[in-house]
Amino acid sequence: MIEVSLPHVTFEDVGDSIRLVWRETLYADFDKKELIRVIKRKYRVKPELIIKDGRLFIDTDYPGIEKYIAIYIQNNLGALLRNRYTKRKVLYIHEGLDVPLLGYNAFGLIDRGTNLIQVRGVSGCNLSCVFCSVDEGPYSRTRKLDYVVDIDYLMKWFDEVARIKGKGLEAHLDGQGEPLIYPFRVELVQALREHPNVSVISMQSNGTLLNDKLVEELAEAGLDRVNLSIHSLDPDKAKMLMGRKDYDLQHVLDMAEALVNAGIDVLIAPVIIFGVNDNEAEAFIEFARKIGAGKRWPALGFQNYVPYKFGRNPVIAKVKPFKEFYAWLRALEEKTGMKPLVLKPEHFGMEKREFIPLAFRPGEVVKAEVVLPGRIEGEMIAKARNRLIEVINTRAEVGDRIRVRIVRTRHGIYIGTPV
Repeated sequence: MIEVSLPHVTFEDVGDSIRLVWRETLYADFDKKELIRVIKRKYRVKPELIIKDGRLFIDTDYPGIEKYIAIYIQNNLGALLRNRYTKRKVLYIHEGLDVPLLGYNAFGLIDRGTNLIQVRGVSGCNLSCVFCSVDEGPYSRTRKLDYVVDIDYLMKWFDEVARIKGKGLEAHLDGQGEPLIYPFRVELVQALREHPNVSVISMQSNGTLLNDKLVEELAEAGLDRVNLSIHSLDPDKAKMLMGRKDYDLQHVLDMAEALVNAGIDVLIAPVIIFGVNDNEAEAFIEFARKIGAGKRWPALGFQNYVPYKFGRNPVIAKVKPFKEFYAWLRALEEKTGMKPLVLKPEHFGMEKREFIPLAFRPGEVVKAEVVLPGRIEGEMIAKARNRLIEVINTRAEVGDRIRVRIVRTRHGIYIGTPV
């Protein structure tokens, strides 16, 4: 038998297909009969394909056959790639596509006029929180595909953004979903730590994909803080809010403590839905104190639930005006002595910085090339002036050249409609 070996890959037998799992977070299913046909056409043999302990073997001793199949798999991987958690098709964004990484909300880089740069290498989530503002996760009804950005290409664009924004930057790994499903998560932290303009590296996470090994790797790579999304300390309520019956609250709580012990600061970040989990506020504070969260930054970041047009807005949710929400936080500060709970940019060392210059003006009509499908029905992604534009309410296809009216430019996120 000969083994087919590929870097960062394990194999699974899923019936009629062989599943290739790449870097734990992506997969591709290859039809067994097609693989055997490929081998037969080239070598005039019809071997058996065997999966053992995550490894793929070909039941033959024919020399060179393993390299031939490895090349075949690599050449066809892109068309078959899927997100392991959402099961959606994945578009892999690399330098050869010449797709800008500024202008779109789901992947790339976002500058909101401060020294914090949002770094989004991936879209998609392993959970389906009932209040998710972008309807993410395995049970999404609106999101039809995911993106993964090649790490070298992502860092190339980060270099340019950092050159404009200056030193003392915070690189914040977040996204429309869970950043830890990014296949190059540890390597990205390492690359950012080595960047001369980066002072702080932080990450938003639900914590479910963490384990002791990954925590250690992230700490060694240089991660400074995790904003940990924990929305209830009651296991059953937590499962309901996270939208998953298999959500393991105790594992996330253990990982929160493991992060602190590894030298990574933790900020507990519950979304407060009044009438559902606001009565747990003091328990959140007690847990944060218990594990030693908030050594360099605030220990808690309570968030007020806000409904969104394209999000999941549960009927159980009561929307509280922000004036009342902040009054609630101040009362909590007085009662518990935990401060600050009303958070301000200066608590995180955030300062205003000049925006990356806008490429378009609201109302402007531009000629653009459609380069990618969007995430929801009627949305495509176009490029012009080295920026991306989310084009809504369109029937355009990839490769089309269209005229687009810019309707939104806030924070360098460009939205347009076809003219």
